[in-house]
Amino acid sequence: MTKLTTHVLDVYSGKPGKGIKVEVYNIKNGKREKLNSLVLNNDGRADKPLVEGSTFQEGQYEIVFFVGDYFKKITETSNIPFLDDVIIRFGISNSNEHYHVPLLVSPWSYSTYRGS
Repeated sequence: MTKLTTHVLDVYSGKPGKGIKVEVYNIKNGKREKLNSLVLNNDGRADKPLVEGSTFQEGQYEIVFFVGDYFKKITETSNIPFLDDVIIRFGISNSNEHYHVPLLVSPWSYSTYRGS
């Protein structure tokens, strides 16, 4: 099944990013259309795909991870966090494939890749 999935690993704590709010957008002609909004489970994953079925099409997408709120709960960060919303913009060139976009994050850095 073709779909878009994600998960978050908190490399600061060495644990899954449970409870992080995530929003997914499709970008067309410079305009953002929200497709989904959810909170990650105890394993740092969504309980179901972010996008699937007829909504999963070729094009440009954006996932917003609200990590600032998450780290405020588990660390003593400043009032203005270094990282607040992590926004990953990427393209889907083949809607017949599974796209997995994980996030490895700390209060000061992040990394992503196309997973499987």
